[in-house]
Amino acid sequence: MVQSIAIARGASLSALAAMLFIAAPAFAQDSEPSSDADIIVTAQQAQKQVVSDGSLGVLGNKDALSTPFNLTSFTAQLVLDQQSETIGDVLENSPSVRTTYGSGNQSELFVIRGFALNGDDVSIDGLYGVTPRQLVSPELYESVQVLNGASAFLFGAAPGGSGIGGAINLVPKRAQKTLLRGTASYSADSIFGGNIDVGTRFGSEDEFGIRVNGVYRSGDTAVDNEHRVVKVLGASFDFRKGPGRFFLDFGYENQQASWSRPTVRLNANIAVPRAPKATDNYGQPWTFTKLRDIYALSRVELDIAKDWMLYAAAGFRDGAEAGDYSTLTITNATTGAATASRLYVPREDNNESAQAGIRGKLNFAGITNEFNAGASVNYTDNRNSFAFGAFPASVRAACGASATSFCTNLYNATIVDRPPNSTTAGFVSGSFSVLPHVSTSEFRSLFISDTIGLVDDRILVTVGARKQDMIVDAYNRTTLVRTSRYNKSATTPVIGVIVKPTGNLSFYANRIEGLSQGPVAPLTGVTNPGEVFAPFKSTQYEIGGKFAIHGLTGTLALYQTKQPSTYLTPPVGGVSTFVLDGEQTNKGIELSFNGEPTDWLRFIGGLTINDAKITKSLNGANNGKKAIGVPDYQVNFGTEIVPPFLDKMTLTARVVLNGKQMINIPSSTATAQELPDWTRFDLGARYVAVLGDHPVTFRLSAENIDNRRYWYSAFGGYLLQGSPRTVKASVTFEY
Repeated sequence: MVQSIAIARGASLSALAAMLFIAAPAFAQDSEPSSDADIIVTAQQAQKQVVSDGSLGVLGNKDALSTPFNLTSFTAQLVLDQQSETIGDVLENSPSVRTTYGSGNQSELFVIRGFALNGDDVSIDGLYGVTPRQLVSPELYESVQVLNGASAFLFGAAPGGSGIGGAINLVPKRAQKTLLRGTASYSADSIFGGNIDVGTRFGSEDEFGIRVNGVYRSGDTAVDNEHRVVKVLGASFDFRKGPGRFFLDFGYENQQASWSRPTVRLNANIAVPRAPKATDNYGQPWTFTKLRDIYALSRVELDIAKDWMLYAAAGFRDGAEAGDYSTLTITNATTGAATASRLYVPREDNNESAQAGIRGKLNFAGITNEFNAGASVNYTDNRNSFAFGAFPASVRAACGASATSFCTNLYNATIVDRPPNSTTAGFVSGSFSVLPHVSTSEFRSLFISDTIGLVDDRILVTVGARKQDMIVDAYNRTTLVRTSRYNKSATTPVIGVIVKPTGNLSFYANRIEGLSQGPVAPLTGVTNPGEVFAPFKSTQYEIGGKFAIHGLTGTLALYQTKQPSTYLTPPVGGVSTFVLDGEQTNKGIELSFNGEPTDWLRFIGGLTINDAKITKSLNGANNGKKAIGVPDYQVNFGTEIVPPFLDKMTLTARVVLNGKQMINIPSSTATAQELPDWTRFDLGARYVAVLGDHPVTFRLSAENIDNRRYWYSAFGGYLLQGSPRTVKASVTFEY
């Protein structure tokens, strides 16, 4: 059933447009329009792309107006219509999120409200540790849910130590009806592939369900010489009968990237260089990332009485990855002179996660109480080794690069041979035949909450707490001996209030905390070697309002989050003390609009204003200075219009704006380095035809339509260049 597209390598935008939108109307004219066809087209166009309902972890699924938090769910229909290939593509619709890359590799790193969320800390169906690392294909999921704000009570502490500013939860696709959908796709420069989505329910009462999704893509991206391969397979089985529901989900992901464009760092006191041409690649042909993940999760729900449910869930992930990574360090902003290195890292992960609880509601004397109580556990086991490359003097001498670096240029990259691994101590560690244990972690928690409803639930007050135990062991890669143990606990409370004066308007406030493993002082060079600090507890205060009118949902939120940080005190007798006395405070305003106020108009996006500053530092030297990599403002606003003269077509447009970002913290010895603001425009269209009572949807889009060159992000002090103009096309047949 999958329709194929034959497009020559390097096909132009005009050629694609001709293929899709000249062919599409002709295809539709094979049969005269009918009322049945009009109904099919309208049904396709009316599919929801964004909703403000979703899962709040241990609190369960909540509608937007009854939630004292800012939650947005991007649906599978949005993934299909926008031809999203990664979670980062999906989150291009959120003004509160920016997606950058990890250090030297291709892993997506999400920045929510100015704080990092690692790919390791994205959850599936509320479970941490199960999601594939670094890159995730969104086609397996019914929705990508984004919670803006801290979530230690709702989801628990993230095992990767991030998630202070927000959380991402993926909801697997499950069978709702008989479905057979095939999509063939193209993405510039020459990525061809497609996906298939098949599902059905069966049994005397449709109690059994099965859904299978498969994805394959391969080819060159719009960046010169950059190549990607994606192989994904997912399956979901469920049984629903009487008071019980059982779900079982499997996933397999194999992602590969080679000759990828790297991130960039600046030497001290180096000005920000002009971004290279949008398609330029200043990487090396031997760089690569290979990721293989197998995961499974199950969930059981049992209704034990009216409004009372027991539930339990468990999952695991087996991951293997390897990569040659590289980052450029600019030494001359005018000429683009730079050095670069090679870091080889093979890695294996084995993670397990589980939770169980009870949720129920009581109504007494006009006051409702919704109780939640339960426990969770998360176990991670990481094995890895590393080796820097040892480069010959012939590629180092011209710029005086170290033995593990080579000379290159941002604007005219020097291609060098892949070097052998270094044998110098400190530049290589661990076995490459049997990877050694590096760390294990076990996070255990108990949680309880009560949501009190007053005045027919027009006033809802949620109070709760989660006690979290964190045990983290670290090992020496060479001796395999445990070098440290972190064993600390913390309790994170929550309070949230909702006031609903009308059925389509609510006001809310919350006080909630984020939680991550506390730091451990270095083993040498400080007065307190190996000191273990209590877990980081960030504190968030938020107030806001929401409305839902005529298919449009809007949210206004004002928030403040404070996160502790570390620094070294001035040396006494030549030795400093490692202390946890620093602080960063992020304040902001979020405004979002999502939905369809009419049947021919849709809005997706909004605005975020950030004020992220250092509020506590050594002797107050950096107090009041802007935090690294957090823009002054972020705007993502998309519009979809069904033109009256062609009601089977939908025209799409999106603008993305980003404010200035600091690259460093300026001081008396370091001049300020700052990225300029930037603006990007995306355009697209889709056309729904009908073939034998089956919808066929043609899509064409172009991101960064003017092929603008710009630096996208400076988070963590790494510069990530924005993607070049990327043309995408697809055709979907649904049976």
